Amino acid sequence: MTGKLDGRVAFITGAARGQGRAHAVRMAEEGADIICVDIAGQLPPSVTYDSATPDDLEETVRLVEATGRRVLATVVDTRDHAQLAQTVADGVAELGRLDVIVANAGIAAPQTWDEITPESWRDVLDINVTGTWNAVMAGARHIVDGGRGGSIILISSAAGLKMQPFMVHYTTSKHAVTGMARAFAAELGKHSIRVNSVHPGPVFTDMGSGTMAADIGRTIETYPQLGSMLLGFLPMGICEAGDIADAVLWLASDESKFVTAAAIPVDGGTTQY
Repeated sequence: MTGKLDGRVAFITGAARGQGRAHAVRMAEEGADIICVDIAGQLPPSVTYDSATPDDLEETVRLVEATGRRVLATVVDTRDHAQLAQTVADGVAELGRLDVIVANAGIAAPQTWDEITPESWRDVLDINVTGTWNAVMAGARHIVDGGRGGSIILISSAAGLKMQPFMVHYTTSKHAVTGMARAFAAELGKHSIRVNSVHPGPVFTDMGSGTMAADIGRTIETYPQLGSMLLGFLPMGICEAGDIADAVLWLASDESKFVTAAAIPVDGGTTQY
């Protein structure tokens, strides 16, 4: 590897598996030490894919340590502002600094507009929006105090640029994350902190487990002409978590040192029509 993040420390949420794990391992391969968290437990009832477990988070730890980097992993719900802030503060005290935040944790729930309950609306918005804000607030002051600048990457979605049919709550939350990145970029720019959002299309992760695929199919059947909105331009309709991690690494590194307030799609063209 090329050591693009040598000597730096990254804080990553939702790191037990999938995209979060890919971000942690990719950054460790490039020299970063990692502070990572995950709920590693039961997700809200509206979520129909399998929940991550403490064993999943331990596997992320194993994979990061195999690169030779240090990693601190904690079971934390990103909706818990106080615990998240304390976890990051403890990590910075041990590892000495913070340079990168990747606010990755989020949930999705395929539901037609009239199936969404107040509870499922609140769960999606609390995790995807408030949890993302909590992650930035837990780490940004440490980057500011370090005086070296840094990079904050918020994981939105193709749904944050276009929309995701049959997920009004998810689409709303991911548009909010897109705006949040731009707003933080404006105020943190004076500290040489760049803030960008990344917008994955379909990604092969455990979010497709359980009855998720069947639920997506069921909702599409209620209005089939919206199904084509999920298609991209490339032959492979779904990418790997590592493909998203490559884009996130670029935003974390000095190679993107003049990129901020940008919304970067990694979606095979899904958002372009």
